[in-house]
Amino acid sequence: MKRLPLIAPNPPRLSEHLDALRRVEASGVFSNNGPEVRAFEAGVTQALFGGHGACLAVGNATLGLMLAIRHASGMRTGGLNPKQGTLALMPALTFAATAQAAAWAGLTPLICDIDPDDWAACALEEERLLARHGERVGVVVPYATFGNAIDLERYVYFQQRYGVGVVVDAASSLGTLDDAGLGFGACAPFAVVHSMHATKTFAVGEGGLIHSGDVDLIATLRSMGNFGFEGSRNATLPGINAKLPEITAIIAQAKLAEIDSVADHRAALEQAYRAALPGFQFQSVSGQRRAMQFMPVLLPERLAHHRDSIVESIEASGVGCGRYFSPHLGEQPWFQATAMIEPTPVADKIAGRMLSLPITDAMSVDDARRAAAALADACAAILRPLDRRASVRGPGAAVASVIVIGGGPAGTAMLTAATKRGLLPDFAASGLMVIERSGAIGGGRLGRYAITSDSTAQTFLTAVRDNTHPELARLVDHPAGRAVAAHIDALGVPLTEVGPLLRATGDRLTDIVRANGGVVLTGHEALGVRRVGEGVWSVQLRRLSDGHVFDQLARNIVVATGGHQPLDRLATQRVAGGQLADLASGRLIQSDDVLTVGGFEKVADILTGKRNPRIAVIGGSTSALTTIALLLKRQPGLPLGAGAITLLHRRPLRPFYHSVEAAHAEGFTDFGPDDICPVSGFVYRLAGFRLEARDLVLRMLRVDGRAPDPRVALHRIAGDDDAAARTIIEEADLVIAALGYRPIAAPIADRDGLPIPLAAQGGKPMVDRHCRIVDGDGAPIAGLYGLGLAAGFVPWGPLGGEPSFSGQANGLWLWQNDVGLMIVDQVMASQVMAAA
Repeated sequence: MKRLPLIAPNPPRLSEHLDALRRVEASGVFSNNGPEVRAFEAGVTQALFGGHGACLAVGNATLGLMLAIRHASGMRTGGLNPKQGTLALMPALTFAATAQAAAWAGLTPLICDIDPDDWAACALEEERLLARHGERVGVVVPYATFGNAIDLERYVYFQQRYGVGVVVDAASSLGTLDDAGLGFGACAPFAVVHSMHATKTFAVGEGGLIHSGDVDLIATLRSMGNFGFEGSRNATLPGINAKLPEITAIIAQAKLAEIDSVADHRAALEQAYRAALPGFQFQSVSGQRRAMQFMPVLLPERLAHHRDSIVESIEASGVGCGRYFSPHLGEQPWFQATAMIEPTPVADKIAGRMLSLPITDAMSVDDARRAAAALADACAAILRPLDRRASVRGPGAAVASVIVIGGGPAGTAMLTAATKRGLLPDFAASGLMVIERSGAIGGGRLGRYAITSDSTAQTFLTAVRDNTHPELARLVDHPAGRAVAAHIDALGVPLTEVGPLLRATGDRLTDIVRANGGVVLTGHEALGVRRVGEGVWSVQLRRLSDGHVFDQLARNIVVATGGHQPLDRLATQRVAGGQLADLASGRLIQSDDVLTVGGFEKVADILTGKRNPRIAVIGGSTSALTTIALLLKRQPGLPLGAGAITLLHRRPLRPFYHSVEAAHAEGFTDFGPDDICPVSGFVYRLAGFRLEARDLVLRMLRVDGRAPDPRVALHRIAGDDDAAARTIIEEADLVIAALGYRPIAAPIADRDGLPIPLAAQGGKPMVDRHCRIVDGDGAPIAGLYGLGLAAGFVPWGPLGGEPSFSGQANGLWLWQNDVGLMIVDQVMASQVMAAA
């Protein structure tokens, strides 16, 4: 039985076109956009693209992407020179050339997740990242996945709405027809780059084609592909040599003559595969016909980890089999070191299940059925023993040493703390398991906030700089690390730029944990925790992909699930003697809604039509001051007049100072001995506002002659009979409650299944001074720890802090150092005791 190779290059035979070769030799023109290249460009424009726009033939598709990306990324600056740090947004499921071309054009790839149906870039993710990163995104580079005719109207909208450049990587699409029956991208106002590599349906050998409905764009790209020469031998544009040789153009013309029959035949093979494999998942397809390079198909999810065995079985039957594109961009070492990678749970899952089966010009429909049968038989051979096997609880039937519930900034900060003392390998080997709902650990929700951090750039970088693990230390030079470093000595860092660094850190921590025997379960959530024995807890977990629920035993649990602003708090909150919900009826939102990406736009919508809006912000926390700072500085701004924003607060507003001398130098003396940290000498180390919030407070308090912002007024609430405070709230057009955060905690039950009352449920701190979760009576619960936003931890002893401080301390630096190590040390000590 003949072997069916995965890919069988079938370019036209050059030996059958001797007349054309002699024609080239007689002309004396072998390159430089000669007559054969021009004839091919004109012919393909007419035959495949209905005469719309123009085409430019180039040496290969990667050169075409480099030209087009460099040109499109200059749209932001009105020229052809993108700013340093400009991003190229692209999906994870594409070939390496997409990201490599962006890097060679001087951009940093920004890799996003994909759609679960058509496997192209996820539209919601693209728009979220365009909104988050703004003008930093110079170009969007969608991939027409496996020759699919993706929706280009979306990218026309992006170009118009965000002013961003667009280049479509259509490497496998030359021969694909859209819904109108035209070649894919025929009328696109941007560049659509096709490949003519020997392995493609439009097989030439080596070559590429850029098409656009914009004739002037193609003319500019032609000059860029000729060293940047425009009508003379003076470089007026950035340029490279991207020209297609005349001899290759002869082969391209021959291929053009047969492409319809080739593509139609391959489309018939695709349909044969789909009919023969009804139980398998295929890509959702758009357009009238696509130029198939091979047949992508997904394994059943339960068989994904048997993929290597399945491939071996298929290959042994004489059928070629591949794994395009696995690993995807976000899983490849070079891009992990140089790109900014968003969580990609869908791409991770799709790439992990992906197989590629043969589609070649020489195959018959029966050959496609044979290849499909080889796949089905290989899967069936594995499924039969699996079905006979008894089910197990889940990924870890053994008792884990510690389960960390939540892989956001707090949970991963504890892991980072362990790396600083070289403890993470041993901590992981002892039986560490991290549970995270999203597709990756590290970032959590932090990158979704459209505000500046209350930590310095140096604080974020200390987590990785000079780390004992080289892969972490190298993040200082990673694009995400450099983006944070650009804000050194500034008033904080935009959290949208912090998020990528935390996610990159999380990726490296994941690798370290797994390499040392630990487990990182992404895409899972903890439903509850129950005591099942002396020193043993059971965590009920749910796999989000299919709802499968299982139990995992552990001796210790760390709850690092973060905090939230519960709506039910607003229903009971009293301010100045009245119910807040009644005083601000229909005009009340929470600060978290304002601070996240898109929150300012929500406020602007609410205040539409208000010529002189009045806003009341309630609370004396950092979130209250940050909310005001956001409302003041966003552009285009709100029409805020004098006293438009009133901050209603109960406690005095205190600025942080590095020393008593620094405070006195500015004439600030509103503090006493109990307000000074005995360890660091800082004034209001824990209670004081920092960075941007501090700057606003200093102005409002007129410290050292600073002028207050006339748009902001302060009102300190004077008890329950403060009629003025009630009036401010009642007359405001919008009331923003910045009342702090409460911990998000999984239900915790005792052996009998009854809930264990927790201190946090009564509004008290969730943890004690050793980060142990405490019950309703304030007693620590053995084996349970808490860390992160709203946990309620207060530094003490060598950790420092002013004696007068009565709140809770939330800080990434603390979590990544002493507080994180406090938990690590206790867990590892308990393991030693258990082993003894």
